[in-house]
Amino acid sequence: MNDRTCIVTRKQAEPDELIRFVVGPDSAVVPDLKRNLPGRGCWVSADRLHIDKAAAKNLFARAFKAQVIVPPDLGGMVDGLLSRSALGMLGLARKAGAISLGATKVESAVRGGLALFVLHATEASDDGVRKISQARRATVHIGGPSILAYKLFSEAELSLALGGTNVIHAAVLAGDAGKAVQKRMVALDRYRGGTPDDLAMLAAVADEDEAAEDME
Repeated sequence: MNDRTCIVTRKQAEPDELIRFVVGPDSAVVPDLKRNLPGRGCWVSADRLHIDKAAAKNLFARAFKAQVIVPPDLGGMVDGLLSRSALGMLGLARKAGAISLGATKVESAVRGGLALFVLHATEASDDGVRKISQARRATVHIGGPSILAYKLFSEAELSLALGGTNVIHAAVLAGDAGKAVQKRMVALDRYRGGTPDDLAMLAAVADEDEAAEDME
């Protein structure tokens, strides 16, 4: 079996699309997000559905050809590791000056094409999200970048990571620091079930623009 073949789907994939696992000294299955732990590893598609399936069907034992101990909530453990990694990198981006906080500043960063992506706390009001979504649509409409939005963290988690209080909306700005955060947000979002639900909205705006041009 190829080193980068998912033990559930049996399909090969790129490293960023997989999560590596190894067996610890106590025979427990351990996630290796950085892909640098010693020992033989196996790979699982980087989403909770496949990791839960691998655990339920005893596929780790088959992959390692040994009796192994699978933690009761391996899927939750991986989620926590991915979440902490993303929040930690978000804090570093804040120190680097690559974060805008508050609805007004976020909207400004979006309209100015400075934002790489947007974060909304899970408690964010529909009205607050709607105003920033309108700015994102407007940016796409005038030929600017498609700026994605994620709802992955609570207000408390964002506030702690960013050293603020009541952080509901944040924009991660373009640049090296922002790209480092984005990589981890994409990984966490993928793990939790997929792409931002507003990708379709942005695509629809682009389609409308193309249709309008065709009619001219």
